[in-house]
Amino acid sequence: MKYLSKMLFAAVAVWLTLPMVAGKPKFQNFKVSTYIRAQDVARMDDEKFLKSTWEVVNSQVDLDKIYLETHRDAFTVPEKTMLKVKKFFLSKGLEVGGGITYTRSEPTDFETYSYARPDERQVVKEVAEYTAKLFDDFILDDFFFIDLKNDDEIAAKGAKSWTEYRLRLMADAGRELVVNPAKAVNPKVKVIVKYPNWYDHFHGLGFNLEEEPVYFDGIWTGTETRDPGSAQHLQNYLSYNVVRYFDNIAPGKNGGGWVDAGGIHMSMDRYAEQLHLTMLSKTPEIILWNYMQLCEVKITPQQRAKWQEAASSFNYDAMVAPYTRNGKTVTPTTLARYADVTLHQTDKLIGQLGRPIGLASYKPYHSSGEDFLQNYLGMIGLPMDMHPQFLADRQQILLTEQAAKDPQVVEKIKAQLKKGGDVIITTGLLKAIRSKIADICELYCGDLKAIVNDFGYSGKSEREFIIPQVKYFTNDAWEVVSAGRPLNGGVSGYPILLRDTYSKGTLFVLTIPDDYGNLYDFPAGALNIIRRAMSKDVGAYIEGPSKVSLFPYDNKTMVVENFNDEAVSIRVVVCAKVAAMRNLLTGEKLSPAQLPKMPPMWGRNRFFGYPDGASVFDVRIPAHSYVGLGY
Repeated sequence: MKYLSKMLFAAVAVWLTLPMVAGKPKFQNFKVSTYIRAQDVARMDDEKFLKSTWEVVNSQVDLDKIYLETHRDAFTVPEKTMLKVKKFFLSKGLEVGGGITYTRSEPTDFETYSYARPDERQVVKEVAEYTAKLFDDFILDDFFFIDLKNDDEIAAKGAKSWTEYRLRLMADAGRELVVNPAKAVNPKVKVIVKYPNWYDHFHGLGFNLEEEPVYFDGIWTGTETRDPGSAQHLQNYLSYNVVRYFDNIAPGKNGGGWVDAGGIHMSMDRYAEQLHLTMLSKTPEIILWNYMQLCEVKITPQQRAKWQEAASSFNYDAMVAPYTRNGKTVTPTTLARYADVTLHQTDKLIGQLGRPIGLASYKPYHSSGEDFLQNYLGMIGLPMDMHPQFLADRQQILLTEQAAKDPQVVEKIKAQLKKGGDVIITTGLLKAIRSKIADICELYCGDLKAIVNDFGYSGKSEREFIIPQVKYFTNDAWEVVSAGRPLNGGVSGYPILLRDTYSKGTLFVLTIPDDYGNLYDFPAGALNIIRRAMSKDVGAYIEGPSKVSLFPYDNKTMVVENFNDEAVSIRVVVCAKVAAMRNLLTGEKLSPAQLPKMPPMWGRNRFFGYPDGASVFDVRIPAHSYVGLGY
């Protein structure tokens, strides 16, 4: 008996020396994580700082995992400190991974390492080896690119373009300096590269979306959209769209989204929307960047927007009210509370949604042109599904100027049309491939512009804006939506949506304003026709103003989100007979609206009214709010 007691005591003693395993997941449908920068990890050698910051964060947000950064801005955290901090967070029931930021100086225009210099390449390699020794998985923060044009890089580039040089340089560096050395130290380590939100410009700085996702164990997605009016023009919809694009580049390898506190100066809603949209993509994890923001970015009354009301999806008053946690009353003080409430709320919805679907859009690897346009289209209610390949199994496909990168794009268009499918091209692509597409349809989009504000039968815009003029042969192509300016009681019209036929298929041309933001100025009548024309693969669309997005899923569910500063009334059109729709969160049932009898449709008029057998549901959505629906 004494022997058994001693054995049991010894076993308990050993168990107490081991790090605690991760606790029960806090969320049903995804993990929530955070990330600590190297300089902040180093500060946590001070136990008082370590415990006090954890108390603030842990009292306000549920976390499943934490990533501890070993290196940033030419600084590496000592191993003793790394192990101490790692042990602390393991003892709190969290999973713990590593992180690296390969910068020499972020304040100096995000200065990266110079991968043409042997000594700096050696530093990159040693940091990867050091991190792999400490962790079984680590993420490269989104600076694994090169932005230098020093004399060494100029000499190494030679006659190549900067894009050609950097794509090859960084694809090789990732394999030779990071992944292979890390796995030599720790064969089971998973090395993940996190890509930022500016995906349309990646190739110019060496992010290689064609090669890197093949040899990295995983990728991660920057879903920060912050202020849509900032220099990067990051529209709200990008927080969803970029995850879906990376999912299609590397199926099964895209580990999660990544949102920071940028944009919270506008309102609490702007931060919450980024989190919510990231999770609508059905990504398995989100990183709240970063730990110190969760601890230090304070809640202020200025974050309560003017449109806040009891019915809002993201309710400031509810989020800042005291609550009970682990038997204690907590008064929220920081950003962490916004994240916790938003993600728990979204978690209740996500499990009811199927696989995201949308209008396929072809963006070849390393392509440019009409940059980030799909995010603007998402904001006018066209659900986007971006792919690096031309999908031949869809009824419709959208091609922007990016598709001109593919020398075979016209032959692919012909094949799609010959099988009876639709191809939607933008004016940017039409201009880029004018001579090549003439074999399908003799259209022209040059340098001529038009100032428009009147969409005739489709309504009028509140402002004038500039569009490119599309020229075509009368009765060879037909205007479905037109726009111009009032002239002696009439309209001098130019195509907004143009339709032509080829073989068994239909070619549409969508006119894109010079300022993509003017898409939001299209009147609802014009948007409704455009949405209907492009809804074949989704089987549903919405009617209403711009800045309302549709997120459809393959199990007959959808989310409709209003990004306007005021409530909107919309119609959800299901292209089939449906007895009722159900609010996924409240359980409320919606009955279909009565539809007026329409006269027979022909020509361009076929896009008016509703498809045969369609069911229509009226929905009211408060400002900066969403509704989940199923049918």
